[in-house]
Amino acid sequence: MYIYPVKQSPKLSIVIITLNEAHNIPRLLESVKGMTDDVVVVDSGSTDATVQLCMERGARVVSHRWEGYAATKNFANALAKYPWILSLDADEAVSPRLRQSIEEQLGTDWPENRVYAFNRLASYCGRWIRHGGWYPDRKIRIWHRNFTRWEGKVHEKLVFGSKPEVVFLQGDLLHYTYYTVAEHRNRAAHYASLHAEAMAAAGKKGNRTKQFGGPVVRFLRDYLLKGGFLDGKAGFTIACISASAVYQKYYLLEKMRNLNR
Repeated sequence: MYIYPVKQSPKLSIVIITLNEAHNIPRLLESVKGMTDDVVVVDSGSTDATVQLCMERGARVVSHRWEGYAATKNFANALAKYPWILSLDADEAVSPRLRQSIEEQLGTDWPENRVYAFNRLASYCGRWIRHGGWYPDRKIRIWHRNFTRWEGKVHEKLVFGSKPEVVFLQGDLLHYTYYTVAEHRNRAAHYASLHAEAMAAAGKKGNRTKQFGGPVVRFLRDYLLKGGFLDGKAGFTIACISASAVYQKYYLLEKMRNLNR
């Protein structure tokens, strides 16, 4: 008698990288509790309670030196028990509606070239931001690890083996970005420096037009054209910091070029 094989539904591994995320990680782990039996956390030297909090909530924690976002995330994906990856950041959380959408998909057949995308909604200093280019902020976060990997030095991006089939899921991934304006300013300055270094290494040149005109264009785009003003004071603050970061990027680029002359 021939016994027909039982088709197994795909299972997910949830993969997270951390560094001093004790203030965020409990919220994330609670939002995905029960979704999978494999939550992988790669920690790069936390000095707070991050590791303990993850272990208390059933995550498998692996310590690994920081190699940059892309390389560290690829290392973490390789540790996953299952080939299908749900990649999350420690400052994120899965909303109930998004969790429902993901779980509904788990009963379907998933070809390797399929990826799943959903919107990300940001919380800024306690306020949800829905304009200014911050929303819907669509992200691809579920994929087969044989088909997809991270690349990039400053802002990591996904690279696929071929053109993927993108399936959009309902529900928001909640992103708890900044708790204070000072934190936002510091992070923006850090990324401006990284961008300037990358541009200098690539031989790119700045000029006065980009240094002084770029910030104006960025502010007008985010605050007016993309409706940042609809988010009130928070929208104005975000647009100002984004404009300032553009100025800093080109200022630092010019400074680096002058030092190398």
